[in-house]
Amino acid sequence: MKITKRAIGQRVALSTALIAIAGLGTGCVSQQEYDKLYDTNMSLRSQNQELTNRLNSIESTNSQLQGSAGDAQSVINALRSENETLRNGLASSQIAFANLEDRMNSFQIVHLDAATDQALTDLANQFPDMIIYDADKGMLRFVSDMTFASGSDSVQASAGDSLKQLAQVLNSGSANKYDIQIVGHTDDQKISSNTRKRHPSNMHLSAHRAIAVRAELGKAGIAWDRMSVTGWGENRPLVPNNTGKGTPANRRVEIYLVPSTRTGVTPAPIEARADDSAPTPATTRPKIDPTK
Repeated sequence: MKITKRAIGQRVALSTALIAIAGLGTGCVSQQEYDKLYDTNMSLRSQNQELTNRLNSIESTNSQLQGSAGDAQSVINALRSENETLRNGLASSQIAFANLEDRMNSFQIVHLDAATDQALTDLANQFPDMIIYDADKGMLRFVSDMTFASGSDSVQASAGDSLKQLAQVLNSGSANKYDIQIVGHTDDQKISSNTRKRHPSNMHLSAHRAIAVRAELGKAGIAWDRMSVTGWGENRPLVPNNTGKGTPANRRVEIYLVPSTRTGVTPAPIEARADDSAPTPATTRPKIDPTK
């Protein structure tokens, strides 16, 4: 069968038309267009994933921020409470400080004149085992164990000599302008049965020893109206007491020099009495228990 050029042309035209129709029916595109669409799709997928990741990250951050806000509020509340506590503590401290200042202002700070200070320093150096001088307080401390026998308010002879010399210092020059406060102290050992007959308690013993020192100074020429006595018993220890064994450092008599409070009015004459001017005679004293 002979095929003409016309037939061939018709067949080609028909084939082309069929291909075109098939392409339209199936939505087929060229490879170039397909590749372009594929690349666009992949790009959009990538962008979508990136946006999803960013959204997740933002949501996580938001959740953390919300949690942090809650924690921050708790911290703020705690700090407010602590601040209030500190404010209350500061207010209490200021009150205590003000009270302390009032107490300190009520104290008499004694600065002895140079001559008296030197005289007392020399006296303490002369009796180093018996006397301690505190220049800041204007105070002489007599060690009780060197001044008195155990459980006794009788001044020993060695202490009597030092008290006579102290009286000479206090009656001379500028020292004569000071009043004299004599303060007795004990440790916390219980009073023995024999000692209790004259000194019912440590308070009594400390006061009686202060009175005995006053008596010695009075006999040595110190005006009676310059001197006062106090007994603190065991209530003002210098160091912690050694329970059951005695504490020598706490057994002491302290003599303070303070500005005079004398009014200039002449006091009534003081009669010599055993408790004012001299210790109890040895013949009338009870036997001393060596344990106190």
